[in-house]
Amino acid sequence: MELRRLRHFLALAEECHFGRAAARLHIAQPALSQQVKQLERELGVSLFNRSTRHVELTEAGRHLVEHARALVAEEERALAHMRELATGHAGRVSVGFIGTATYDVLPRVARTVRARLPGITLELRGETLTPQLVEGLRSGAFDLAVLRGRVDAEDVRTVPLRSEPLVAVLPSHHRLADRPSVPLADLAGEPFVVHPSQARSSMYDLVMAACRRAGFEPGRRLEVGETATLVVLVAAGHGVALVPSSVQSLHVEGVTYVPLTGPEPVDLLLARRARRESAAVDRVAAVIEDCASG
Repeated sequence: MELRRLRHFLALAEECHFGRAAARLHIAQPALSQQVKQLERELGVSLFNRSTRHVELTEAGRHLVEHARALVAEEERALAHMRELATGHAGRVSVGFIGTATYDVLPRVARTVRARLPGITLELRGETLTPQLVEGLRSGAFDLAVLRGRVDAEDVRTVPLRSEPLVAVLPSHHRLADRPSVPLADLAGEPFVVHPSQARSSMYDLVMAACRRAGFEPGRRLEVGETATLVVLVAAGHGVALVPSSVQSLHVEGVTYVPLTGPEPVDLLLARRARRESAAVDRVAAVIEDCASG
């Protein structure tokens, strides 16, 4: 059955008058009559009882009305969904976040997409290292990734989101915890809690480079995979740490965040595959840029 014929049938079923139904459909009356006859031949039943003065549905016609309305409504829903997909108002988008953006950018993105783009289903994964994020982009596991550090992959492109300073994470009872700021060199000789080196964590490299610029190399190091665990271990007295300032949104009892006297900025980037993606990916990317800069 052609949906066009079903629409013509429904118009006649609702008007019970060929002239009014034809005018409603913006077609000639003979064309409407021909369409209804073709539908009746296709189904092998009469759908209307016709007289010179009256048109009424047969029993078969009354049964078809419900089916025709359901089919036409389903087509309209499908067309609307396709339009939403084409304009980026519907779809599924997977986003990975480096650990130090998990507690700051990720919640904002989730809230904003839910408010602005309710037709988009977000798959969010936080506490992921930069190498895993890049590999996830290349394999298709992620559509977008929020990360730090350099990305050496021709099929992945990045845009800067923001630059923020590193801050010291100290146990609240630490000798420097009550300072308004602390020179990074004053942490020389302290045990450090750091992100893992084995997996080529971008934060590990950034922290080590900052310490070298301050004139020292951290000696005792406790490596942990998650930023939340890193902060908890500092609270437990296992050492000090350096994290981007946005991690201060992670509130843990027993920890004090202290700015560094000499700024050590780190960049946050949005990465995606170089080839053109769906409109939904574009819209979520725009939301991430807004949330990270706000």
